[in-house]
Amino acid sequence: MRLISEADVAAVLDPDSAVAALRAAFAQHGRGQAQVLARHRATASHDGAALAISAMGAILAADGALPAVLGTKVYSARHGRYHFLVSLFSADTGEALATLEANEFTRLRTAAATAVAAELLALPGVSTLSIFGAGIQARAHAEALVRVRRFERVLVCARSGGEAFAASLAGSLGLPVAAVDAATAASEGDVIATATRSGVPLFDGGLVKPGAFVAAVGSSTRTARELDDTLLGRAALVAVEWHTAAQREAGDIVRAAPGVIAPERLVELGELLVAPRPRGPRDIVVYKSVGIGLEDVALARLVAHRLGVC
Repeated sequence: MRLISEADVAAVLDPDSAVAALRAAFAQHGRGQAQVLARHRATASHDGAALAISAMGAILAADGALPAVLGTKVYSARHGRYHFLVSLFSADTGEALATLEANEFTRLRTAAATAVAAELLALPGVSTLSIFGAGIQARAHAEALVRVRRFERVLVCARSGGEAFAASLAGSLGLPVAAVDAATAASEGDVIATATRSGVPLFDGGLVKPGAFVAAVGSSTRTARELDDTLLGRAALVAVEWHTAAQREAGDIVRAAPGVIAPERLVELGELLVAPRPRGPRDIVVYKSVGIGLEDVALARLVAHRLGVC
């Protein structure tokens, strides 16, 4: 069994490959060829620190040169700081193949999954990208989304550090980036990504323009939400990674009032990849992500394969 370091991951994993790997994994899931292990958490306190240990995983069928694998992701949290590992096993022998340090591809995988959704569900003629947040995932999402759609400008809304974050993004993306208030970001964004830890909705969903694609990625807990019932009620489609995870962990969905999201409008991303639904030019589409083990195992397999482990 090989230990794969963060440096090893960074050497062989790039954003475009991550998007392609996740697109294929979600399509497998949509065809019933992949199984997902739900996240489980335990919490405690230690010397005044809030602790949590979480685990999740998946089983993936073979895909071209990539072998069938089983995998788990486990991670610690201490006062909101995370450390991630993925263990990968052969489906052919059951033997352990590798353990990967996974901080780098955890950063990539959430944004790559959103890019898969945006590539499928965002309108082609978009011009403005709005980002809520100024942290690691806000940056990762801006960098991922400009790879699947051509934007003319980016708007940033953050409780703190928005101006500095906007200036930094402008330099890295080569696009005009402005720090704005929530109403401006919500009303002018053709694509909106929310990457915050907010416990309450970030903006009035009535402000969102017809035809917008909105990705809510900031939380995987039942008690937090970034989108309000107004926006969810306006959405023609609410895409999720996996129904089971969304119903357990997506506060935006769990805390919505009864009837706001009709069951037929709540659809898994894999299902949409396998059987796309028509999308009207004025339809609002929401993608709610909580992160599932399918994403981690798919990227771990790709990294291990590129390093000659499997």
